[in-house]
Amino acid sequence: MTTSAKASNATWKPVCVLSIAGSDSGGGAGLQADIKTVSALGGYAATAVSAVTVQNTLGVRHLLPVPAGTVRDQVQAVLQDLKPQAVKISMLPDPQAAAPIAELLRRQAHIVIDPVMVATSGDTLVKEEAMQLIVKELFPLAQIVTPNLEEVRALTGIFPVKKQEYERAAKMILDMGPKAVLIKGGHAGSARRSSDYLLCADTHFAPLVVSSPKSDSKNLHGTGCTLSAAIAFFLASGFDTTQSVISAKEYIYRAIKTGKNMQVGQGKGPVNHFFNPKALKKQ
Repeated sequence: MTTSAKASNATWKPVCVLSIAGSDSGGGAGLQADIKTVSALGGYAATAVSAVTVQNTLGVRHLLPVPAGTVRDQVQAVLQDLKPQAVKISMLPDPQAAAPIAELLRRQAHIVIDPVMVATSGDTLVKEEAMQLIVKELFPLAQIVTPNLEEVRALTGIFPVKKQEYERAAKMILDMGPKAVLIKGGHAGSARRSSDYLLCADTHFAPLVVSSPKSDSKNLHGTGCTLSAAIAFFLASGFDTTQSVISAKEYIYRAIKTGKNMQVGQGKGPVNHFFNPKALKKQ
């Protein structure tokens, strides 16, 4: 056998990210956004379905939680076999799911929590009891949490507008246990820039402002899911937290920009996840 033939037959392992999230029947957010994001960046996406939603680009009509035991079993099956390098957790509507999932993830290196409580459309997705248990059980395991402004208000009582308010809210969330927090500024702030605020527990600096030009696109459904899934992928690929956030921010900016004129549905459409798809990436 030639050297080239041996090389072609050598086994390799793709970068794998497990997403624990709700399913979006409209395909723009939740598990579907996570699968598209990780795949577009060159990774392999595994999933654990935590809820089934009835929704489209016009909004969420209904949400059916998956029983905690079933969610746990899905996570365990993936961890035992696929051994993902990162785990992203978002919607966990069954309050009883947090503790058993935390027990499974205690040795997992890279955990990203997107504490989904309020959708971009404004729909409330997770009740307070479930969120309290996510904070108690899972936040201390997280490398980074990525709340939007409404979720920051739910977690801290602060809806940040000024830089000092972002810093105060970020420090309050760090006190809940994660190693870093990224507050997603969304539509707030400058009319020209979209700014997110990153604060890491191992530094004593003010939040790092990660910004990009704003787009006037209406296709913004699933942007938070997409951003956090991209962060998880880059962490799984060996980037540090700051590098992962900056790279994910660049990805979501380009996905929004290139999807501006895409027509999907009658309401708020998704971003263009596959503007520049990568081949499945070796570890």
